[in-house]
Amino acid sequence: MTSTIDAADTAWMISATALVLMMSLPGLALFYCGMVRKKNVLATMAQTLLCVCVGSLLWAAFCYSLTFVGEGAFIGTLGRAFFSNIGMATTSPLAATIPEILFAAYQMTFAVITVALVAGSVVDRMRFAALLCFAVLWLPVVYVPIAHWVWGNGWLMNLGMLDFAGGTVVHLNAGVAGLVAACVIGKRHGYGSENLSPHDLSLAVIGTGLLWVGWFGFNGGSALAAGSRAAFAIMATHLSACAGAVTWMALEWWTRGKPSVLGMISGAVAGLGTITPASGFVLPWHGIVIGVIAGAVCFWACTKLKLALRYDDSLDVFGVHGVGGAVGTLLTGVFATASVSASVGAAGISGLIEGRPVQVLIQLCGIAATIVWSGVATFVLLKLIGLFVPLRVSKESEFEGLDLSQHGEALQ
Repeated sequence: MTSTIDAADTAWMISATALVLMMSLPGLALFYCGMVRKKNVLATMAQTLLCVCVGSLLWAAFCYSLTFVGEGAFIGTLGRAFFSNIGMATTSPLAATIPEILFAAYQMTFAVITVALVAGSVVDRMRFAALLCFAVLWLPVVYVPIAHWVWGNGWLMNLGMLDFAGGTVVHLNAGVAGLVAACVIGKRHGYGSENLSPHDLSLAVIGTGLLWVGWFGFNGGSALAAGSRAAFAIMATHLSACAGAVTWMALEWWTRGKPSVLGMISGAVAGLGTITPASGFVLPWHGIVIGVIAGAVCFWACTKLKLALRYDDSLDVFGVHGVGGAVGTLLTGVFATASVSASVGAAGISGLIEGRPVQVLIQLCGIAATIVWSGVATFVLLKLIGLFVPLRVSKESEFEGLDLSQHGEALQ
C-alpha cells in the first residue's frame, strides 16, 4: 500500500507541535508566575511543569488511545495504549497525511496545557501533592471524554458540532474546572483586604508573547495540513488577539482612567481563546469582530461578574478561558463560512450568517455538555482527593509562601 504521508504536512505539524508545547513551557509558566506574588513564583512554575510531565506520560499510556481510537459515542478504546500498533507509516483516519505518532504528539500538547490552565485558578494555596493527584485523575476522567466527544468521532462530532482547536475541549473545560476548584478550595487568605498584586508583570508580558506565537501552532496546526486553511486560521487568530487587547484597553481606560499592562495582555489572551473554536471556519474580518466581543465580554466577566459572585479565581481562568471558550464556540455557529471550511466536505460548513441557524443550537448543546461534565466531574474528583490529601496548604504555609513551604526553595 502506498503511504499517504505528506512531507510538507509533516514538517508543518512537527513545527506546530513544538509551538504548542512552547505555550506551556515556558509560555504559560511565565504568564502565570508573573501574576503571582514573589513568594509563589517557583511554585506556580512547578505546577505547569508537573502538568506537562505527568500529562504526557498519561497521554502515552492510555489517554491518547481512549480519545482518538475507536468510534464509541462516549469513549474510545485501548487499541493504541502505549502507542502500540503504530508503525513508521501508520496514519490516523483523523489525520491521514501525517504519521500517527506525530498526530498523537500534537494532541498531547493540547491535553497537557489544559490541565495546566486549570491550576491557574488555585495558585497561592493548593497543595502540590493534591495538584499531582488532581492532574493524574482529571486528564483521563474529564479531558479525555470531552476531547473524544468533540474530536474523536464521539457523539458531539457526529452531531455536527464545530470546535476547530479547543473552545470547549480546552478553554471552556479548563475554565469551568478552574471555577469549581477555586470554589471548593476556597479564597486566598487576605483576598479582598490585602495587596495581592503581581510580582513582575514583565514576565507575564513575555509569557503572553510566547503564548501568542504558540497559538499559531495551536490554531493553525489544527488544520492538520500545510495549506490555506492553516494560514486563514493564523490570520484570524492574530487579528482576534489584537482586537481583544485593544478592546480591553479601551474599556479599562474608560472605566478606570488608565489602561493597564495586565488588562492589555488579558484582552489579548481573551481574543486568542475566543477565536480558537472558530479559527478554521471563519474569515479574517470575523476574527476582528470575535476579538472585540471577547475583549468586552471577558472584561465584564473578570470585573463585574467576578465581583458579584465573590469567587477567588486567582488568575481569571474562568473569566478569560471559560467565558471566552463558551462565547467563541457559540460565535462559531454564527460566523462559520463554507468557503473556509470547504475541506471538511464538498459543500463546506455554514453558520447563522450564511443561513444555517441550526448550527447555533448544535453549538449550545456542546457548550452545555462540556459545562455539566467538567463541572460535576471536577467537583467529585476534588472531594475524593480531599479525603486522602488536604487540598490546600495551612494558613501558616500560605503566609510563608508556597515556594518555601512546598518546595524548600525561594527567589532571592
